[in-house]
Amino acid sequence: MRLPADDRASSPYTGYTRAHWEAAADALLAAVEPYATPDRALYHLPGDRVSHSGRLSDGLEGYARTLLLAAFRRDETVLGRYAEGLAAGPGGVWPRITDRGQPLVEAASVALALRLTRPLLWDRLDDAVRQRTASWLADALTAEPWPCNWELFPVTVGGFLAEIGHREETARKAIDRGLERVEGWYVGDGWYTDGDGRKFDYYNGWAMHLYTVLHAWLADDGELLAVYGRRLSRHLADHARLFGGDGAPLRQGRSLTYRFATTAPLWLGALTGHTPLAAGETRRLASGALRYFLDGGAVDERGLLPLGWLGPDTSLVQNYSGPASPYWASKGFLGLLLPPGHEVWTAPEEPAPADRTDAAHPLPAPNWLLQSTRSDGVVRLHNHGSEDVRYDPYYTRLAYSTATAPLPSYDNSVVVGGEPGRTEIEPLGTGEGWIASRHTVRAGITVTSLVAVRGAVEVRAHLVAGAAAGTPVRVTGWPAGDGVRADLAPAAGLSARLTGTTGDGGSTLFVALARLTGERDPVPLTELVTVTVRETGGAQAGYEVRVSWAAGPEKVFRFTASAGRSAGPSWSVAPAPVSG
Repeated sequence: MRLPADDRASSPYTGYTRAHWEAAADALLAAVEPYATPDRALYHLPGDRVSHSGRLSDGLEGYARTLLLAAFRRDETVLGRYAEGLAAGPGGVWPRITDRGQPLVEAASVALALRLTRPLLWDRLDDAVRQRTASWLADALTAEPWPCNWELFPVTVGGFLAEIGHREETARKAIDRGLERVEGWYVGDGWYTDGDGRKFDYYNGWAMHLYTVLHAWLADDGELLAVYGRRLSRHLADHARLFGGDGAPLRQGRSLTYRFATTAPLWLGALTGHTPLAAGETRRLASGALRYFLDGGAVDERGLLPLGWLGPDTSLVQNYSGPASPYWASKGFLGLLLPPGHEVWTAPEEPAPADRTDAAHPLPAPNWLLQSTRSDGVVRLHNHGSEDVRYDPYYTRLAYSTATAPLPSYDNSVVVGGEPGRTEIEPLGTGEGWIASRHTVRAGITVTSLVAVRGAVEVRAHLVAGAAAGTPVRVTGWPAGDGVRADLAPAAGLSARLTGTTGDGGSTLFVALARLTGERDPVPLTELVTVTVRETGGAQAGYEVRVSWAAGPEKVFRFTASAGRSAGPSWSVAPAPVSG
């Protein structure tokens, strides 16, 4: 991909300007053109992967997701090619939109693109083409979505159809129904769960906020935009912290092959005026992510985005992934809707959170703790509140980072009796420099976990309850990563091999020191923190963990038990006042 020369005057962190974004969009659109069918209604990208929806649906996905990129780029010549596809696709080439079918997802991209480019594309189509397209889209109004972010696809289609007056009453019912369903998943502080349960990941930004805010903005609904805009602004205060100093997003959750789609909510805040971020910080974060992927080889020798992260990576492939799935990365080009003179393009880049200072930032809604270090730009996510066992290992690990990828062999886990399971995660709170949760290993066995952090150092304490005496326990830490080193050392209850066994009392505490760092010659962990553990009696029967930082305050945490589970006591952990 050929890009303009870096501009370090206006973009000291990334070198990227609007011209780089335009060139990248143009290159991506040019690269997919040869893979269009002769009628331009389908884009069959190369590769031997076929999604569970089938090759025809995958071809529609290729059309719809690259159309979205063309809509943000607003190039009339390119849009003309997609107009040719509209002349054929809805007339029988495209698969019908049915209950919980992939075409429902792609219909949302088609509708959004048509709405955003109405004077350039929709208004120039023949009446017959418009009618066929509207009729094809209309099936999305009554198709049953999966109970997750899919609820917003009928909303997005309904917004366009209501605007053009096609089945307007049905469209408005679909909008109201979808927004009402999604409302039940809002948990506060700018965070949604992606359906029932505790499924927190980037779908907050590239789906839940994106479609709700864009719908309100395009409908010119000030009251609705005020509600969704406030939520977006609050979310961006956290979302900005999910990028490393090198621009890398955190590798957590599903659909990570969408890559720089993670930047979509950043641009959305600037586009609608609902953001706490300065214009220069917004561009630094977004351009940092784009550069991370382009420099890292995310675009192959054909100019295409393969399924993967930097290069092809089958560990990121889900059953719904097809050859064109990565082109939801198109959402990352939302910023091109902002005119060249907008301050987000003209203001000098400003430092991102990972550039500014070491931080331990608690996120109570998902019960996450974000730990970042300025010296190496690494961001670590301590996950004590999000799970979706369908997509393990990208949900159920204790920790994730911008510099490492989770392993199938159970990094960042507590393995009890050979079982690494982590389900029924129960948040126990997070605060300044700490986070805690309880999870189930298997019936009757729980692990109550505490993490305390300072700088790059972590103290990890795990209380295993309900396991028979003599049950082996193994604690694992960070996987290896490019340019970073991982350390893990025993502190209590563990051998030098990070293994131990449960005792006779029904509960046993295991403590380890961990670190993921880009420093070449870091100070030994034991010189940075000291941990002492003692059993307590009386009303506070349990365990006390005292964490003494070499260059910071001492913290005390107490594990206490209470009745509440048929299998035995229910353990919790919380900070305690520091005493002598």
